Amino acid sequence: MKLTIPDPKLRRALVTICRKVRAAGGRALVVGGTVRDALLGLPAVDLDLEVYGLAPERLQALLAEDFQLDLVGKSFGVIKLRGLPIDVSLPRRESKRGLGHKGFAVCSDPHLSLAEAAARRDFTINAMAYDPLEEELLDPHGGARDLEAGVLRHVSEHFVEDPLRVLRAMQFAARFELRVAPETVALCRRIEPEGLARERRWEEWKKLVLAGRRPSLGLAFWRDCGWLRYTPELAALVDCPQDPEWHPEGDVWTHTLHVMDAFAGERSGDEHDDLVVGFACLCHDFGKPATTVIGDDGRIRSPDHESQGEAPTRAFLGRLTNQKELIDEVVALVREHLKPIQLYRSRAGPAAVRRLARRVGRIDLLVRVARADHRGRPPRPFDGFPAGRWLLEQAEALAIADRAPRPIVQGRHLIALGLTPGRHFGPILRALFEAQLDGAFHDLDGGLAYARRLLAERDDKLEKS
Repeated sequence: MKLTIPDPKLRRALVTICRKVRAAGGRALVVGGTVRDALLGLPAVDLDLEVYGLAPERLQALLAEDFQLDLVGKSFGVIKLRGLPIDVSLPRRESKRGLGHKGFAVCSDPHLSLAEAAARRDFTINAMAYDPLEEELLDPHGGARDLEAGVLRHVSEHFVEDPLRVLRAMQFAARFELRVAPETVALCRRIEPEGLARERRWEEWKKLVLAGRRPSLGLAFWRDCGWLRYTPELAALVDCPQDPEWHPEGDVWTHTLHVMDAFAGERSGDEHDDLVVGFACLCHDFGKPATTVIGDDGRIRSPDHESQGEAPTRAFLGRLTNQKELIDEVVALVREHLKPIQLYRSRAGPAAVRRLARRVGRIDLLVRVARADHRGRPPRPFDGFPAGRWLLEQAEALAIADRAPRPIVQGRHLIALGLTPGRHFGPILRALFEAQLDGAFHDLDGGLAYARRLLAERDDKLEKS
């Protein structure tokens, strides 16, 4: 293999470090995900180096000759090079001393063998190393073989000491389309969350949503390893029935996995938008378990499941993040995910489209969720989702496809009309905005004219009373 580094500055720094370390009697190796990615044909944008055979003080002095150092990770034997995406560390031993992924005692040991150092890593595909000077792949635990076979396998029994690795397995399976080895699944069943920090859980779920080529593989592992019980909102989807005419794919869990894969195939590349849409796709049917009924006619229905999905969506996301605005955006899409079909079938007018835009903020994101929902029903043929195209055309014509309507008439305009500010402004401005949404006016001149009529009618009523 050969490591591809597009950034010439990063490439020069790597060669400089490796040569100086070798001249001093040591050996610098690229380790971790960069090696895995190189075998997958992906370029290196950052580097983790592990240096063997040099004492920490000697390594630090050597690096300081050519680079500015950031020693924030010094206690763990990690040296960051300022201005470069390079972390340099010594091989280290870890021993479990407490709960969670932080409960480890770390001891640097430059004389460890590569096999011993690599044994502390999570998966074999992340336990490989590469010598840039010799262009040699070093693979003591068979990571290249597993990667070629599409298998995600733990390196050692120490895997069970860090609960974060279960979430990493989930997102790795999704990102690289890997099958988790049965023995690794079995190990994961023995692991408890041990109070994993919300921030760490969020980062792994983010990777599933933003980078998973097949999120369904990660979610299937989540179920197989028994951790589905820690996400009760997802667990409730399993065996929740659906009308086979509309959902021939099966229960709500199966449908959700198809929807997530459909979403993954059409990401926009905008991280925020993809997070909102991805989590809305994941949560869109959280209301079905509580609302699904079988009627006297034998048909399966889930009335009002859209709005009933709000509470479980907030509960699920609230355990992962405190980003209230993002949660609100996801919830809005969950509540309205059937609206594109409903408005299309009724050929709703501009007022309904404006009001929908006010509720969801971004009709373009709502259409993405509804499209993935519509697509996630194999073997039912996908018709291209004409409802989505129609709604986007309506929204674009109204200039509200990617933003909510904003009130044209504001408080300062009422002051200009001679009104004194006060509590009475609120009802007036709300009435004006409702009229605007109904299409009573489309610009400021029209809004001011409407406001004058509204105020005149109000004054007339007051006089008569």
